[in-house]
Amino acid sequence: MDSLFSPEVQAWIVLPAIVYFARVIDVSMGTIRVILISRGVRWLAPIIGFFEVIIWLVAVSQIIQNLSNVACYVAFGAGYATGVYLGMKVESRLHIGKAVLRIIAQKEASELIARLRAANYGVTSIDAHGAIGAVTIVFSIVERRDLQTVLNMVKEFDPGAFYTIGDVKYVSEGVFPSKESKLLSLVDFAGKRK
Repeated sequence: MDSLFSPEVQAWIVLPAIVYFARVIDVSMGTIRVILISRGVRWLAPIIGFFEVIIWLVAVSQIIQNLSNVACYVAFGAGYATGVYLGMKVESRLHIGKAVLRIIAQKEASELIARLRAANYGVTSIDAHGAIGAVTIVFSIVERRDLQTVLNMVKEFDPGAFYTIGDVKYVSEGVFPSKESKLLSLVDFAGKRK
């Protein structure tokens, strides 16, 4: 059976493209798998790992069968780099897991704490002293999908507030809003602002 492409096109374009896209897919899956493990979503990691390795084997077998083809090496490396980038982009849009939000408020933070609690977010606060005086440190563990909502509340309270966001691997207990309570508190919050 005749090939659709000439041997030169197969060797220098089709084969490197297969290697490139196989690497993009398997490295993206690997990046997501590692991030899921670090966020405590361990049940999904073995499933992703299974498919990741099969795709990797396809790419490596093509390289081994064509050791003299430099284009495959370049495609392998380029696919790896693209896969890492793409994996991070995909993960950032998935919003999987929880995050710890640490807010250092220069001004009195009781209003912010009240807003967060009204939205049913668990909040712990500590009075402390920073480099330029008294501050309030506010801690909250939030679902990543809710992080932007909480950050909007913080920025509205104090546009110049200092905050950090960290990964949370495991949470044993806590106060997390239900969907209904979040909607009610946001509607109530919007009504109070007018």
